[in-house]
Amino acid sequence: MEFMVLRRANQSTERGTQPPALEPGTFLRPSAEAVRLLRRDGAWREVHGPFPPKEVVAGFVLLEAESREDIIAQVRWWPLFDSGAVYEIRDAGSPVYGAGFDERGTASGTLPLRQEDLTRYVIFLRADADTESDAMAPPENLDVINAHNEAGVWQGVLLAGDGLKGTANAARVHYANAKTSVVDGPFTDVRELIAGYWMLQAASLDEAIAWAKAYPYPQQGDITLEIREACERKSHVEFTPEMIKAEERLRAELLEAELRNAFSKAARGG
Repeated sequence: MEFMVLRRANQSTERGTQPPALEPGTFLRPSAEAVRLLRRDGAWREVHGPFPPKEVVAGFVLLEAESREDIIAQVRWWPLFDSGAVYEIRDAGSPVYGAGFDERGTASGTLPLRQEDLTRYVIFLRADADTESDAMAPPENLDVINAHNEAGVWQGVLLAGDGLKGTANAARVHYANAKTSVVDGPFTDVRELIAGYWMLQAASLDEAIAWAKAYPYPQQGDITLEIREACERKSHVEFTPEMIKAEERLRAELLEAELRNAFSKAARGG
């Protein structure tokens, strides 16, 4: 099974503090540099950031796992960047926006080609009631979308893209001081949710905006997109000795808290 793990933004990530390179995936620049595209009654409007941290994500990664329980266990033991991190685990592969693709290629076998002189941008499709209900697009619309995605990869524009299923089977892993907790979906505030993404490379933000406006979206009604610049891996911070010691302390506190909870349950007979 394939899952997308979204790191929810907080004050630290919105200040531009980057997680260490040991944390997997793509990190995004703060939402102060982001733009939202709102299509209302067929007309586009641009809204520039920053946006409330609870509404945005700081990064994401696609991972394979045997089950939701397995991916939750993996996330709970990632290197601790900060004690207030929240990771949202979503089922990838919603067919609303066609077949997913990444560096492994498209369904037809076309491989994306990264051009280092171009900037990577991530275009998030913000969720709505339809995407949360996993509403299906008509087959003829999917054919158009798949062809458009294929052409984008062949032209050297698109690098990856996929849809996310609604949050009915999602989960969030919360780090708080020396404890972790898991909250199961569905999550009711759709303003906080992502329904899919595309990663493209372009010479400027204006080019990325133009591409997003020209996409053959299946729905005729309103949509909201969010465009974020991705940080290159070379910009990520490596684990320093101080960060390693802090991470070890947090892990020790987490283990101690889990042992206390286990002993407490045993003492209560449950």
